[in-house]
Amino acid sequence: MPEIKISYIDKYIHAFFYFVFSVLWFYAFRFYFRKQKRAKLLGIVFIVSLAFGSTIELFQTYFTTYRSGDVTDVFANTSGTLLAILCIVFLDKNDFLSNIQK
Repeated sequence: MPEIKISYIDKYIHAFFYFVFSVLWFYAFRFYFRKQKRAKLLGIVFIVSLAFGSTIELFQTYFTTYRSGDVTDVFANTSGTLLAILCIVFLDKNDFLSNIQK
């Protein structure tokens, strides 16, 4: 069977995981902090995601011998988070989720 090579597949995986991570955190925050505005919650999700991803990469660089940190991983993480935020804004703006529940 031929081997399939996808360039930068690990970056796509990083972006996907951070997309899911950000969506889950946003809806968890929205559930627990109902009185907060959406923009504030999205800002918190962005900051938490950026801090978490950067910290993991720093830990890989300075505290392990078998892993290395990568700046492009941080960019992939951030792009996944930004894509999640854009999707959340789009879905909320178009009232998509409340239409499903009806």
